[in-house]
Amino acid sequence: MPRSKPAAQPDRETPQDMAQEGRPEAPQATAERAGQPRKRQPLPQGYRQGIITAISILLGFSLAFLRFWAFEAPGDWTWTSSISTTALVVAVLMQIYTLLRSLRVADDDEPEYAKTVRWLVTSGVLTLLGLLLAAIEVSGTP
Repeated sequence: MPRSKPAAQPDRETPQDMAQEGRPEAPQATAERAGQPRKRQPLPQGYRQGIITAISILLGFSLAFLRFWAFEAPGDWTWTSSISTTALVVAVLMQIYTLLRSLRVADDDEPEYAKTVRWLVTSGVLTLLGLLLAAIEVSGTP
């Protein structure tokens, strides 16, 4: 019994195929293929102001707690207190960088804004880790 050849499957459609059929191609895909920069997507009104406020509040809290924890809290330094202080210092540095990112004009573009939000969330998680370690140190739990 002769075997039949499998039907040839068409490759992915090209822009030329779409143009011949009268279907428009996605404008972003056309611009990227032509070497043109991606069209800028500005943020909705109020997003930048909101993230700047959130960063400022978190940074103010972190600096106030770090001042107390590093300079005013009674007791001797231990490994746990050193690790929590290091985590808090790194978190503060990340928050300052995040604030600088959010003040750039380029951060009005959605992809750049998304990176800034990721920096903020990461610094917030690191702040919480530092606070957790500080709470463990204060409670006396090893």
